[in-house]
Amino acid sequence: MSLENEIERITEAEGSYDDSQIQVLEGLEAVRKRPGMYIGTTSSKGLHHLIYEIVDNSIDEALAGYCKNILVVLAKDGSVVVKDDGRGVPSGINPKLGIPTLEVIFTVLHAGGKFGGGGYRIAGGLHGVGASVVNALSTRVNVWNHADGKEFFIAFERGKTVEPFRMVGDTEKHGLTVQFWPDGGIFETTTFEYDVVRTRLREQAFLNAGVSISLRDERGEEPVEEVFCYEGGIRSFVEYLNEQKGCSVLHADVIYVSGAKGTSVAEVAMQYNDTYTSLILSFANNMHTIDGGTHESGFRAALAKVLNEYGKKYGILKGEEKLSAEDVLEGLTAVVSVKLEDAQFESQTKAKLGNSEIRSLVANMLSEKLETYLEENPATARTIVEKSIAAARAREAAKRARELTRRKGLLESSSLPHKLADCNERRMEYTELYLVEGDSAGGTAKDGRDSQFQAILPLRGKILNVEKSHVDRIYSSDSITPLIQALGCGIGSEFDLTKLRYGKIIIMADADVDGAHIRTLLLTFFFRHMKPLIEEGHIFAAVPPLYKVSRGKAERYAYSDEEKDLYVEELGGNPRVERYKGLGEMDKDQLWETTMDPEKRILKRITIEDALRADALFSVLMGDKVEPRRAFIEQNAKYVVNLDI
Repeated sequence: MSLENEIERITEAEGSYDDSQIQVLEGLEAVRKRPGMYIGTTSSKGLHHLIYEIVDNSIDEALAGYCKNILVVLAKDGSVVVKDDGRGVPSGINPKLGIPTLEVIFTVLHAGGKFGGGGYRIAGGLHGVGASVVNALSTRVNVWNHADGKEFFIAFERGKTVEPFRMVGDTEKHGLTVQFWPDGGIFETTTFEYDVVRTRLREQAFLNAGVSISLRDERGEEPVEEVFCYEGGIRSFVEYLNEQKGCSVLHADVIYVSGAKGTSVAEVAMQYNDTYTSLILSFANNMHTIDGGTHESGFRAALAKVLNEYGKKYGILKGEEKLSAEDVLEGLTAVVSVKLEDAQFESQTKAKLGNSEIRSLVANMLSEKLETYLEENPATARTIVEKSIAAARAREAAKRARELTRRKGLLESSSLPHKLADCNERRMEYTELYLVEGDSAGGTAKDGRDSQFQAILPLRGKILNVEKSHVDRIYSSDSITPLIQALGCGIGSEFDLTKLRYGKIIIMADADVDGAHIRTLLLTFFFRHMKPLIEEGHIFAAVPPLYKVSRGKAERYAYSDEEKDLYVEELGGNPRVERYKGLGEMDKDQLWETTMDPEKRILKRITIEDALRADALFSVLMGDKVEPRRAFIEQNAKYVVNLDI
């Protein structure tokens, strides 16, 4: 039986989908007061979450087998329209509350057809808060419902019904259309980013083979529209991810396996490439489980087991050689997707799956079917095992290098790099470490800092490009080892955030091409080997001024050309304009005033809004392939300003 048929069998409704199946759990009072509890944040990330909540409901209709087309429109008036061709919402009166079912769904928290009423067997929007939360956090919501041969309409403002539920007329259409305007009094911004929405919708199209998802942006002079539809499903997803990385694949075909047990189904697509990093994406009911869970742990364990058994059986692994889970992941791009009836997530943001039975489903399915694939494709099997063996040997070399470094005392907490100018404060949350380009600027920063809480580490020589290096080279790198020493929290599998010595790690480099390169090299290192530092908000970039504008005793520091022009106009006459080429041109007082004084400086916190795009970007910028890097530069050069070559 095909996976599609298996899903159809599992999602077949146990009873009719009618008004009595919309079950009510509690009210909607607290959403506007504490929006972060429901969407995580009121930043741009939370704003985009509104779209995802409505789209996820349409995706649930697709999972149930009733929706084939979804349209998302970023309208010129600042609203978003989400339209699907599913069943629509039951058009009658909810028997428990005595109000229209459509009104219940949009005004009552935890109301929906996903709580055991038989409306949905598999659903991503498990908690049933999506529509009502979007309603509560919008200045206006219009809803058109096409169901039972009729068109219905209802409208809300800030969660309250302002245009009562009414029938508009007869129709042959079916599905739901939702238009909402996010509340500018709640969100930091109400401007949706096209690229962010596109990434999410493309992901959903990959996860739901054959479902067409369109995105139209009407805000520019000319409308822009893209359609995402992938008959290959997650196979196409893996191909796309490797294309984005700009890497070479080690075997032409994407390995794909799937299976089912009871009401749960699982599928895995995977392909190895020539990089030293892995990209494992896991999903449960189309929700990206960024913190993994039982499905991902089952995949990792089974993969190591199968490759070890195959390597031993055919003599590729010698003697006591054994591959670890870390070894078999090197250079692997994989997507693990499960669909289950009673998904148990850790929170509304669905970051981690907790269903214990899913681990055995994925592990058993992958063990059986990957073993068969390897037997039938011996050349690919040998390539994969040999890639993993190379990773294992590099890991052992890294271990030896790490132990040698430790024996020299370089990684002990009591041994700090000799060039580190440490601070007096020992409480991590109050300390800052400046990573400064060059000894000259490092010396100036040391003299100009506040030594109570600011530490300075000058960076010597060229920073190692870890994208092109096995981990063993890191421990012999004169540019990276002092940084590991200073931070104190280890790297990779030994990383321990509780041992971090500085609350803020600030990259302070020149505002030119060389400075940008150094920042990128350092960020690549942090992303690949100390990723939690970025995820937990510890990494920053200092923003030095580009100009000093002075006239007499009046001085202004400008951080952009626009700001410089304003100061030139403000000071009048013919002020002196100095262009700073590097940090070394400033004296200690200037560096403190412009770049290090917490009262005046500008710091940019480095965040990962989209880990997939970040992974691909580092691979393109820092990898071996020239063509993808050239293409990226050509496409993005127009966005670069204030560039000194």
